[in-house]
Amino acid sequence: MTEERSKQAAAHVRIGIAGHLALAVLKGTAGYLSQSKALIADALHSASDAFSSIAGLRPAAKRFSDGDLDYGQIKAISKGSILIAVLLLILGLETGISSIKSVYYGVDKAPEAFALIIIVISIAVKEALFQFKYRRDKKLSGHERTSGASKHRSDLYASIAAFIGVSGALLGYYLGNTALYYLDPLAGLVIGGLIVRTGYQLLIESLHDKHGHELHQEDSAEMLDTVQRVKGVITIDDLRAREHGHYVIVEIKISVNPRISIQEGHDIAKIIKFTLMKRFIHVSDVFVHVSPYDPGYPYKNHDLQADEMPTLLH
Repeated sequence: MTEERSKQAAAHVRIGIAGHLALAVLKGTAGYLSQSKALIADALHSASDAFSSIAGLRPAAKRFSDGDLDYGQIKAISKGSILIAVLLLILGLETGISSIKSVYYGVDKAPEAFALIIIVISIAVKEALFQFKYRRDKKLSGHERTSGASKHRSDLYASIAAFIGVSGALLGYYLGNTALYYLDPLAGLVIGGLIVRTGYQLLIESLHDKHGHELHQEDSAEMLDTVQRVKGVITIDDLRAREHGHYVIVEIKISVNPRISIQEGHDIAKIIKFTLMKRFIHVSDVFVHVSPYDPGYPYKNHDLQADEMPTLLH
C-alpha cells in the first residue's frame, strides 16, 4: 500500500466515523427531548458503528505512522478490537433491557413529532455515507469490496426500524389507539438486537483474526501470478497470505539464480514487496525469503543451466 493510498483510506474512514458520531449526538439529543426509546437506541447504534470503524482504523493509522505492522502490534490491535466488541455487546444488551422495561411498565404517550424528522434526516445521511464508502472501496481496490460498506446497511436498517416505531406510535396518538405506543420501545428492542449482532460479529472476527487465517487458494492466485512476473524469480516455493481484520500479511519463499550476489537477491525481494503492496492495497506487509534455486540431481551439476537462469540484471 502506498503512503498516498494509505492516507486516502484512513481519511475516508475518519469521515465515516465523524459522520456516525455526529448522527449519534443528534439522534441521542432528539431522542431524549422527544422521549423516544427507538431514537435513543438508533443513536447508540450509530455510536456502535463508529466504534467498530475505529477498531478497523487503528491498523491503518499505526502502519502509516510507524511503518509496517509486526505480529506483536497485530495482537495488541486484536485485543483492542475485542474490548470494543465486548463494550458493544454490553451496550446492545442494556438497550434491549431498557426497551423491555418500557414495554413491561407501560407506555402512556407517543414521542414528539420532530423525532420523525430527525430519523428521516438520519436515513438520508446514512445512505450518503454508504454510497461514499462503496465508491471509495471500489476506486481504491480496483474492484468491488462491499463487505465493509455492507456494515453501513445495518445502521440504515436500524433507522428504518426507528422510523417504523416512531411513526407507528404517532399514528396511534392521532387515531387514539394507545396500543400503538408500544411500537416505539419495541423498535428500540430490535435496534438493541442489531447492536448485539454488530458486537458479536466484531468479537468473532477479532478472535478469529488474532492469529490470522489464510486466504483461499483462489484469492492468493493473483498474488502468485504477480510475483512470478517479477524479473529474477525462478520458482515460488511457498506463498501464505494471512488475513488480520481488514488487512493481509504475506509470507513468500522464492528461489533465484544461485550465482547472483546477495545484494541482487535482496533487490529482488524488495521489488516483490513493493509490487504486492502497491497492487493489493489490503496487503499491510510482505516477508520474502530468498533461496538459491536447486533443480536437484542430476541437473544441479550442470553449470551451463545455472548461467542461463534469470537474474535481476538480465
